[in-house]
Formats: sequence, C-alpha cells, structure tokens
Amino acid sequence: MSETPPHDPASAAVAAVHGVASPEATQPAATVPLASPPDTDGIWYASYPPGVPQEIAASQYASLSHFFDDCTARFGERVAYVSAGSPMTYAALSRKATAFASWLQGAGVRPGERVAIMLPNTLQYPVALFGTLKAGAVVVNVNPLYTVRELAHQLQDSGAQTIVVFENFAATLEAALPGTQVQRVVVTALGDLLGEGLNLKGRFINFMLRHVKKMVPPYRLPQAVSLLDALAQGARAPRAPIATSADDLAFLQYTGGTTGVAKGAMLTHGTVLANVQQAKAWIGNQLDAKAETVLTPLPLYHIYSLTINALIFMALGGRNILIANPRDMKRVMSILRHETFSCISAVNTLYSALLDNEEFRQRDFSGLKLAMAGGMAMQKAVADRFRAVTGKPVVEGYGLTECSPIVSMNPVDVEHRDAGAAHPEGSIGLPAPSTQVRFRKDDGTWANIGEAGELCVKGPQVMKGYWNRPDETAKVFADGWLMTGDIGVMDARGYIRLVDRKKDMILVSGFNVYPNEIEDVLAMHPGVREVAAIGVPDPVQGERVKVFVVKRDPGLTEAAVIQFCRQQLTGYKVPRVVEFREALPQSTIGKILRRQLRDEEIAKTGKQSQT
Repeated sequence: MSETPPHDPASAAVAAVHGVASPEATQPAATVPLASPPDTDGIWYASYPPGVPQEIAASQYASLSHFFDDCTARFGERVAYVSAGSPMTYAALSRKATAFASWLQGAGVRPGERVAIMLPNTLQYPVALFGTLKAGAVVVNVNPLYTVRELAHQLQDSGAQTIVVFENFAATLEAALPGTQVQRVVVTALGDLLGEGLNLKGRFINFMLRHVKKMVPPYRLPQAVSLLDALAQGARAPRAPIATSADDLAFLQYTGGTTGVAKGAMLTHGTVLANVQQAKAWIGNQLDAKAETVLTPLPLYHIYSLTINALIFMALGGRNILIANPRDMKRVMSILRHETFSCISAVNTLYSALLDNEEFRQRDFSGLKLAMAGGMAMQKAVADRFRAVTGKPVVEGYGLTECSPIVSMNPVDVEHRDAGAAHPEGSIGLPAPSTQVRFRKDDGTWANIGEAGELCVKGPQVMKGYWNRPDETAKVFADGWLMTGDIGVMDARGYIRLVDRKKDMILVSGFNVYPNEIEDVLAMHPGVREVAAIGVPDPVQGERVKVFVVKRDPGLTEAAVIQFCRQQLTGYKVPRVVEFREALPQSTIGKILRRQLRDEEIAKTGKQSQT
C-alpha cells in the first residue's frame, strides 16, 4: 500500500503552495548514512508475474482531478456507486462533484485550504471527495465515529476551515468546534442523494431516521448549509478551473491515533496517483475493465479502501457496492441478496465475521475473481476457511498510510500462482513496481536474506512527511528511507514476511515474542472467534504473555486455551494469563487495537499498586 521521501525538491513546491514547514524543517537535515546495500536489493524482480514491469512510467495524469475527469468521461453511463440499492453513474458523479467544487469556490475556499469530510460509505462521500479535489483543496478524512476530543484535535491540527458532516454526527461536531478554524459546515442526511428530482425514497429514509428511529441527536449549527442546497447553488455558478499539479497536497490522512497523537500524513496528487499506477501494473489483465463490481465494506475515508476501492476501481470503470456499516451483518446480508460481486477488499476480522454467517457461506462464489486483505495480519485459519467456502484464496498485501498505502503485494495472476509459483505461506508479497524495500537491524546495518529487521521503504508513493510535525517526520526517515516500525524478513525469492510491529514485541526473559504468532495459533482453535495477545509486566521475566479471547464455543476454558498453545508454541511463548471477553476493541476497519488493551492493563496495574 510508498512515494519519494520528503527530501526531494518537490517538497519545496508543497511548502510554498500550502504554507507548510520548509523541507529542511519537515525532514531531518542530516542523517547518518546506513551500511552498504544488502544482498536483497532487487531480488524480487525475478519473482514478478509475467507482464508486470519493474518500474512504472510517469503518470499520464497531472493530478487526481485530471484522473477523475478522464475516468468519468470514459465511463460516463456506467454505474460508479450503489448505496442502499440506489445507483449513481460516473456522469452523475461528475456533475455533482463539479457542482460541489463550484460551491466551495463561491464560498471562498482557496486552493490548498483543508476541507474535512466526516462521512460513512454513502453516495455523498465520493461527491465531497472529488469535489474538494477539483476545487484544488486538500481532503482531511475524518472518522464519523470520532469522539469530541478526537474530532477537535484533527480539526485543530489540520486547520480545516470547512467540514462536510452527516447529520447523525452533527452534535459531536457542534461540541468540537470551539478552538477550531472551521467557518463553513455542510450537513447531509442518508437519503439526500438516493435519487433525483423529488427523491421520495430519500425523503422517507430521512424522516424515519430523524423522527421514528431517533438516530439524529439534536444539534445547533447556525452556519450550516445543506449539501443539497450547496449542490444546487454550485450547479448554477461558474467554476474557475484549478491547475493542480502532482506536487500539490491532496490528502492529510491522519494516522497514529492508536499509538500516540494522530498525525496528518501529507499525501500529494502524485503520491496517490503513483500508487494507483503501481496497483494497476500489478493487476495487469486479471480484471475485466468492463465488468467488475467490488464490494466495499471498509470505510472509504480509510487509506486502504480509498486507494483500492475508490481510485483503482475507478481506473477500471468498476462498480462499487457501498456498505455503510459492515458490523451490521443482518443489513449487509440484506444488501448482498440483491447483488453479485467479483472483487472484495476486507480485513481479517471482517472476513471472519462474514464466514460466520450461514447466508454468506451459502452464496454462489463462481464469479468471484479477487479477494484482497490488508490493514492487519491475515490469520491462516481465516484464510483457509475463506478458500474452503469460496474456492478462492485471499490475496494479502502490505501497506501503511504513509505509503498511500501499498508497499507490497502477492501475485493475483491465478495461472502464475498455481503453476508452481505459489507465494510462501504468510507472505505479504513482493515490493510493488518502483518500490525499494530493505530491513534495518537494531545496530543500524542492513539485514540480508533471512535476517529480520525493521522494514524500510523508498518509492514514488511515500508521503512528504507529517503535517506541521518536523520532529515526528525526522523520527521515521533515515537517509531517505521511511522506517515503518514493522519487523520483517525477506526470502531468497524476494517475498516478505512480517514478524510483527516493533512496538508490539513482547520480551520474555530476554526472548522476543511476537503477538502475531500467538494469535495465529489460537485462531486455529475451533472454540476461538477472536484473539489478541499483549505483554504484561512480570517481576521475574520482565514481561509475560496475556491473551484476550472472544469465544466461539461457550464451553472454552482457560486451561484448554493454554494447553492448545503448549502444543503449538515453545514454552516462553505460551500465554500465562487468559481473559475472556464478549468483544475486543477494534478500529473502524476492524483492526484489533492491542494498544488499548495494553493501556487498560497499565491502568489496572496502577490501581492495584495504590490499594
């Protein structure tokens, strides 16, 4: 899921246009040169599927706005998105996005200004997204489920002066506004774009949500404009075309909220377009540019779904089925009864939830071509279940927000994969075209084949740095390499296997224990639905392993969990403590939040020490 590191001259253009810190302030002025190149450099090219280039050419598009205009013109009458059973064609999306861009300009939004978008997966999201980009503004994606504190931080940090928000979350916005620079608020309701003209369906849905289900808390935002009014005004107003370049900022994509203060990764138009190009080159001719429908249960405001579903499938003229709430499995199944899809992108926990649903397991999967996984480690037990049910493998990749996000991918070429070129079990794939990957050991030297180290990346998809945080930027760049914080290893064919997050490592009596390994083992137990492993303080061993388990079998006991681990793991890796829970804390894309579990343990330990 990578771009030129922040030291390149393009940073000066970003700084000049958008008023961010200079490149010298945004990145380390000098770094200690690392050791000579390792023997892993470039070995992955020999493993590339036929037809995949080692390098991508310069993008044919000057900006994401140019890309959007070209795709919507070429695929005009095709359906781009489906939400709540209502379709929106590429032509209609283009008209609405252009109208929103015109409204933003008329309202005084200048190129480079930040516009926050606080929307779930509905038709309003792509309209606001591409309208903002066409106005030359910078998109600040906001999780609609943020608390007042989280929302206030992101608005203050980004300096956003405009926000588009679902009315269901407007009360949260009202409480978060003091201390921010927000001047313009655009409010929308679920049914607003579910049709043209009178839109009786949309009005009925809005009435039910507001007055029957009481799902819209009262709020007071005197400066608010409805999205429908903004679109109507924009459609009548002239729009001055904005000449956006590849070096201009496109997104402030916030990350790090589970490991510290959330930081805005600066992704440019060129950064994101490069990642789209890399993915298209990797997919090759495996997908039909005339017929693909992708299921989109992951939120488009997340970089994984944004790049893969909203952008890569737009380049293919694909049709996106939007799922606003993937945790409402009853509603998901209701939507899927009337839909077929050829592609799906999801995370491990979502695949597991789908596989636990009998109706999903009974579907006809003969038309499924590609199932993609990212965002967190894909557990072997879940991957095996998916293949047993669908007959198709889950193609796992690796990326991070700072890399737009794709860094590496496993082959999607079925013939190549099944003709003796299968990737190693647990692999996150090969580096994408035009991407360099190395592994840095604790002593600062580069790891060679088979040696573990921190995964470091260079490529045209790597962020320019963190917004207004030169200190944080300096921490993650060394000699031009982005240090990801993930521990991995590369084999002789160039395939990468992640060992774990560096900060998640558990140290037991001097031995490194990786939570992923323990979780992968316990996920194979038929009585375990979900599991997370962390390290907790131990006066003798330094740390001991604790696991949190959500039961699939109500009769599962702590003794059974520990005994199962003893059969699969060496002694120091076996959990010493098991805690059963009804649910585990998860991010909006279903990634289990180990940090939250650790924080709870720390708080609990502190209270115990005071009694």
